[in-house]
Amino acid sequence: MLFPYQSIYIVALGASATQLGLVNSVGMGVAGLVSPLTGWLIDRIGTKRIYLAGIGLLAISYLVYGVAQSWLVTIFAMAAYWLGFSISILGCATVCGNCLAREDRATGMTLCETVAAGLLGMAGPMLGAWLVSNFGGVTVTGIRPLNYIALGVTAGTFVLVLGQLSDRRWGPPSVSRSGFLKDIAQVFEEGHNLKRWLVISAVTQLPLGMVFPFSQVFAQEIKGADGYVLGAMVTACALTSVVFAVPLGRLADALGRKKVIYLTMPLFWASNFILLWAPSAGFLIAAGVLQGFYYIGAPVAAAMERELVPATQMGRWLGTARAFKMLLSACLAFVSGMIWDGIGPQYVFLSFVFLDLVVRLPLLISMPETLNLRLSKDRPAGSTS
Repeated sequence: MLFPYQSIYIVALGASATQLGLVNSVGMGVAGLVSPLTGWLIDRIGTKRIYLAGIGLLAISYLVYGVAQSWLVTIFAMAAYWLGFSISILGCATVCGNCLAREDRATGMTLCETVAAGLLGMAGPMLGAWLVSNFGGVTVTGIRPLNYIALGVTAGTFVLVLGQLSDRRWGPPSVSRSGFLKDIAQVFEEGHNLKRWLVISAVTQLPLGMVFPFSQVFAQEIKGADGYVLGAMVTACALTSVVFAVPLGRLADALGRKKVIYLTMPLFWASNFILLWAPSAGFLIAAGVLQGFYYIGAPVAAAMERELVPATQMGRWLGTARAFKMLLSACLAFVSGMIWDGIGPQYVFLSFVFLDLVVRLPLLISMPETLNLRLSKDRPAGSTS
């Protein structure tokens, strides 16, 4: 509901593209720094309390967005958002990683994506477009009420998790007695291919700070899209998840994760090229359709990530990996804003495609397939990272 308008809202409050990048950069940076500690705490005390803390921060974020009168205030809102999102998603990811069988993991994660980013992702943007239109159009006045609605929905989510999620913990008792740095170091001492994966996963997440915050602004300012087209782009993106997420998840569980990732990567690249070229609203919506393949490839990559460590180290590993993702995204979100203002908007999108092609793809090729990967306890001595 909010996604098509949040960046536009910040710009309408007076931010330039560079300042929009700064807002996202600060939020991602804060979340990245906290992620290793969050993951460590999940291994120590379980997921439920951590999850609830994250949802509470999301609620604070929407409240601050709602009352903001200047783009400077949105820095605090964005920091709360990324911190809350990062904390809650780590709780969710730990449950998902430890409760799904390996042969069903990609399917389960893409099924979640189908419901969350797919079905709800289709309904939310069109509801948002209708609300914005009735509240006054794509302006501060028209967008502001969406934040209060999101606040109410998030409060409902808090109650749901509080009442329904168990407080299970997978870490052994020894984890709770160890030190933070020692526990983090243990993951890398016993893990394999983890260092390469940190780079792969960091580049995988770059669109969240480098592409998506700017795509709606580009569609409105450069291509002249109105509120309904902006909503339709996000709905089209969600429709892709509804139609393709589960079939491709099943394919990843049958043939391997890497094959599906190889399939989705060029489709997302194509979405950027079509967005830049789009001569009409129909092509902008087509770009939205292809953007949806990012939200399929990312969960499949996340399934690989969860298969690189045992359940007892899941929280620490996911927290550390998320730190690398968020910190790199934070840097490039700010750089993207400067590229937009200083060189040209189109180079924001082209820069990501270049990084994905020359950095992530070669490293992914060098990674082993994790569908049937044996973990360290099953490996012969002397294996290298």
